[in-house]
Amino acid sequence: MRSRRLTTALLCLGLSAALNAPPLLADDDRRDLDDDRRDFDDDRPDFDDDDRPDFIRGPILCTSYDGSTDDLLTAGLGMGGLQLGAAPGFVDAVNPTAAELRKRAIFNNYRALVDFTTAGGYGSLYGPNIDPDGNNTLGAGKIAGEECLAYADDGSGRKNVTLMVQIPLNNPPPAKNFDPKHPCIVAAPSSGSRGVYGAIGTAGEAGLKLGCAVAYTDKGTGMGTHDLQNGTVNLINGLRVTASDAGRSSNFTARVRPDRLAEFNALTPNRFAFKHAHSRQNPEKDWGKNVLQSIEFAFFLLNERFGDEDRRITKRNTFVIASSVSNGGGASLKAAEQDRKGLIDGVAVGEPQIQPLPVRGLRIERGGVPVAAQAKGLFDYTTIANLFQVCASQSPALAASPLPIIPIVPARAAGRCEALKDAGLIGGTTLAEQADQALAALRAAGWEPESDLIHASHWTLATPAVATTYANTYGRFSVLANLCGFSFGATDAAGNPIPALAFNVAQVFANGNGIPPTATINIINNNSRDGPKLDAVSVSPNGVMDYNAPGALCLRNLVAGPKDEDAERVREGIRRVRASGFLHGKPTIIVHGRADALVPVNHSSRAFVGLNQLVERGRSRVRYYEVTNAQHFDAFLPFAGYDARFIPLHVYFTRAVKLMYDHLKHGAALPPSQVVRTTPRGFGPPVPAITPANVPPIPAVPAAGNRITFSGNTLSIPN
Repeated sequence: MRSRRLTTALLCLGLSAALNAPPLLADDDRRDLDDDRRDFDDDRPDFDDDDRPDFIRGPILCTSYDGSTDDLLTAGLGMGGLQLGAAPGFVDAVNPTAAELRKRAIFNNYRALVDFTTAGGYGSLYGPNIDPDGNNTLGAGKIAGEECLAYADDGSGRKNVTLMVQIPLNNPPPAKNFDPKHPCIVAAPSSGSRGVYGAIGTAGEAGLKLGCAVAYTDKGTGMGTHDLQNGTVNLINGLRVTASDAGRSSNFTARVRPDRLAEFNALTPNRFAFKHAHSRQNPEKDWGKNVLQSIEFAFFLLNERFGDEDRRITKRNTFVIASSVSNGGGASLKAAEQDRKGLIDGVAVGEPQIQPLPVRGLRIERGGVPVAAQAKGLFDYTTIANLFQVCASQSPALAASPLPIIPIVPARAAGRCEALKDAGLIGGTTLAEQADQALAALRAAGWEPESDLIHASHWTLATPAVATTYANTYGRFSVLANLCGFSFGATDAAGNPIPALAFNVAQVFANGNGIPPTATINIINNNSRDGPKLDAVSVSPNGVMDYNAPGALCLRNLVAGPKDEDAERVREGIRRVRASGFLHGKPTIIVHGRADALVPVNHSSRAFVGLNQLVERGRSRVRYYEVTNAQHFDAFLPFAGYDARFIPLHVYFTRAVKLMYDHLKHGAALPPSQVVRTTPRGFGPPVPAITPANVPPIPAVPAAGNRITFSGNTLSIPN
């Protein structure tokens, strides 16, 4: 096992540099940017839509769904079934069928991306029953058609990126079907680290309702979960078999020598490897490529079914929208950057996790004032959040924060504050003073004030998971490394590692999101003083319960501390995923919530839009809509405090896809970049139900005080 320890002085220096240094463009990054800025010309490479793509390895699994007992969008559950509190079950929980796993996966993935409460807008503003124009005309919203699955791989079986294409067919009006005479494709890469159904409720639903084929990919993350103790893995359809039986058909098998695995299991039994963290592929560097592969796969399947000698479905007669949200949105932007074959006609994404190259000279202002920080990479700002959010939660200024599902224990948060003070990262003699300084550190690192009240809930539900997973993925570490003392496994009520229950492992494809804690598999601190323990209840070597401050400091050191071997590996991985901002003049819509605490706008959308304006030099066709009173997780909106303060960004994502569709199909104009002003539902009791007045349309002609502009080298965002 490997663990890494951080000295106070070195961390302090590293964090200070990361928070205060101006953005720089390294020579290697500049060369990459120059390459991307070169116009692609008419003789850019083409692809043969008649032949099976050479990256498709193994069988193509196709199933037709009748739109009644089962369907593409809701797995037969319909609008009402997706809203039910109880997930669809299994006849035999330890031996679920592929069809049962698919149904549960669609149920969980759909609900993970939207607020499924009636008061929050499900069934009235969005949902399977709502048509692309926002009207309640689609009944249960079931969509008949064909669904095909395949792996994209290099022949080694080590990548096995899941691709899926759904084609809406045989649906009665008013639902739409794929029209081979007027073909369209919507690319829907999964959000987060989710499996291939991870964009079913966002870009998947939007595309299917428009009558487009939908091209999905799990981006090489997905539900690849290797039970190291028992040697089982997932297949493409979620079924579990032994790694030896799966062979190259495994979604993911950790690359570990048998003798070393036996030693690892003896020292740290009952652990799991996850594909996103432990594939040693740094899959994010290929996310754009995976999206493009999914589109090529769609062209191939469409021609297999509808092409003939007189008419082929090609990029010349088909329009393609690259879409999705969060990581999926970032993947679509990367695909547009890398689209040398001209496959993508337009982009419509929400809250994209995109990591633009930091460039000296780009200025971002809000209300005429430069923002505190910009264009930090995901791992950079996430490790800052991981350090400070739990301490900041104790600030009197955040007393009105929505209560997390998993409450923060004040004594442990106070321990974290003391650890930060001991490291020289904050001062203060009282807990309130220390917490206020932790909150100030988050503001200085680029979070907007609108994010303040949701730092606590984000830390308990997301931040440590992202920090731990991405440390491993960027550095391409083996699961054997136990990087910074972290591992993944099931735990009992006291936080002790235990064997995972057989039915939980069997169902992980359907219940997991690809990034622990998930599906009862948790983050374990191997370095807890008295032996491995659930991270949140572990005890640091000094005997203090401080939410594992040494682990959080260790993760931070990988990006902001001294450049040792592990840190160099992580930083090189980060460099490989940076975005150039060059979209080849493609029409693009980005919507993002101003209050986003997971993917802050200053480091993602604002910085990307500014970079795009610089590199495209007047040729940019990007529209950026920044939505007030919106944050990253619409699935949190049913929580008390979220419901009253925030509106569903999903409404604006679906509108963005429709705007792009109308632009490409009918030539409709896209509204200029702007701040979209919304109205929260407000406090009750009870909290009022949302109405269209809370989420007004994107104005075709925004008020002057709402326009987002770019002039010289400055992106100007109104207050």
